Amino acid sequence: MATLQRTGIFVRAAQHQRRRHQSTLSPSISPSDISRARTHCAALLRSSDTPSSLLLPYIPQSSLDAYLALRAFNLEIARTADTTSTPTIATLRLQFYRDAVTKALEGNPRKQPVAILLSKAAADVRERSGRSWSKSWFMRVIDTREKYLSNAPYTSLSALETYAENTYSTLLYLTLQSLPMSSVTADHIASHIGKATGIAAVLRGLPIIAFPGPRNKHSNQNQFGGDVGASRQGAVTLPLDIMAEAGVREEDVLRNGSSAKGLRDAVFKVATRANDHLITARQLLESVRKGEAEDHEFEYKGEEGHVYLPTSKGGEGGGKVKELERGFGVFMPAIATQLWLDRLEKADFDVFNPKLRQTDWRLPWKAFWAWQRRKI
Repeated sequence: MATLQRTGIFVRAAQHQRRRHQSTLSPSISPSDISRARTHCAALLRSSDTPSSLLLPYIPQSSLDAYLALRAFNLEIARTADTTSTPTIATLRLQFYRDAVTKALEGNPRKQPVAILLSKAAADVRERSGRSWSKSWFMRVIDTREKYLSNAPYTSLSALETYAENTYSTLLYLTLQSLPMSSVTADHIASHIGKATGIAAVLRGLPIIAFPGPRNKHSNQNQFGGDVGASRQGAVTLPLDIMAEAGVREEDVLRNGSSAKGLRDAVFKVATRANDHLITARQLLESVRKGEAEDHEFEYKGEEGHVYLPTSKGGEGGGKVKELERGFGVFMPAIATQLWLDRLEKADFDVFNPKLRQTDWRLPWKAFWAWQRRKI
């Protein structure tokens, strides 16, 4: 049933594409190129980012190509270290992606599936909104991934949150932009969901980075699409301040794994911060629905990409609610993240429990139920 559902989505996307004016497509991209690129990106998600693939039905039809391209782009960037033999080659690979994104946004993509679909999606964004995708956000994702290419330690929990904001939250901003939507409240909710997802992704990848196996041999049940590759062998990617507070020593974790002193306490503290962000996102959503004022401002408002015109704030009252309802599918990663955090708690915060590296079979049903109730 799931396969048939996804097939139907891609057929509708193709039909939608044929109805669009040919002027929206770059002359260098043919419909067959786009079709092959779409198939490639969808297959990449199914094999390497199962939750994102399962959440595809909740993305508006007009933004399906953008969603597929963005998630495939994230996977390509995230696994750079795991698919290259040296840090130097990994750095060159990331520069390749910077150039590829630049050319794709200009409408002259490289003959590479992800770049082609990015270019097609960028043309769609321009046609629907009259604005371009924020190139700086793409560069932010790449630059942040490069900063932690060798699994340099997060100096603090705040630094880990910044990493999650610059990667996972930024992907959500780009997805909202593709709807198109420019809403301070939607971005605020997306920021908290992205931070929660990014923190959970780092926790989930900790065992693989601490005890890396052969390159390109990681599970295809990747929960959050990244953060499992490493060029620095044997690292513990918990924030240093949390490790010090819990008395965790890296060499102890590398020697004893889950039985290392203080490890579960440290994981608990980091996971609690991720859960707090999900709680805050839910509270923001409920506040809007009740017509109440938000209890805190969006901290990135006014920064590049987060400047909002008076007419783009989602309006007041019912108009603001309707806008958030339109973008609700973008918030759905919160469901997968909460499921994983709940399983982590059930495992007594033993992040090395192998069951935590499998996609939760309940995700399709939980996602459907959440969508029906419009609750994250």
